[in-house]
Amino acid sequence: MKLTDAVEGQEYVIRQIDTDDEEMNAFLFSLGCYSGEKITVISHIKGGCIVAIKDARYNFDQQLADAIII
Repeated sequence: MKLTDAVEGQEYVIRQIDTDDEEMNAFLFSLGCYSGEKITVISHIKGGCIVAIKDARYNFDQQLADAIII
């Protein structure tokens, strides 16, 4: 399931990052977004979602959210 399909407020475990773009992969890794890490969707917004990873919140656009498999 992609992050865009996640239920708000529920905690998930990232299964994989599905992208061939090394720059995007490195960016997500720098945010702490990698396989095995817990992620929670705070809310869905037009074209993306707001997520919590560790103790931080981020606004992911559609492209980033689609690359995260939970």
